[in-house]
Amino acid sequence: MTADSSHDDTIPAIGAVPDAPFDAVSVSASLTVGSVQRSAEWYCDVLGFTLDERFEREGRLLAATLKAGAVRLLLTQDDGAKGDRVKGEGFSLMYSTAQDVDALAKRIESRGGVLDAQPADAWRSRVFRLRDPDGFRLVISSKTWDEPGR
Repeated sequence: MTADSSHDDTIPAIGAVPDAPFDAVSVSASLTVGSVQRSAEWYCDVLGFTLDERFEREGRLLAATLKAGAVRLLLTQDDGAKGDRVKGEGFSLMYSTAQDVDALAKRIESRGGVLDAQPADAWRSRVFRLRDPDGFRLVISSKTWDEPGR
């Protein structure tokens, strides 16, 4: 793709396979947060993640790795070197689950989480939205149809 967006002919056709396709096996996210402690507690207490590992230096918590099923999330401490940065703009994390999305949303709300959107059917999924303490947007969904081959 070129910097000139008027030339859409450089975008491959849907389903086209390049000569050497990228073959990723997973993706993980790393979020720079205002307080690793506060964010880790929120992800664990409100969403139900578990703490996998803590990274400290001179007694100060600098990062934490969290797990939810097969998903990992790294939280790192914003050191302020780049000033007061807006977090979570133009970005969202989408979590898929086989769990009951409505029950998860109720559990999150009962633990103090605030939903941006209540569970609803969208794009053949059951989905709801919320934000973490730093404003990162989270989308939690489950399929509402049987996917062939899965």
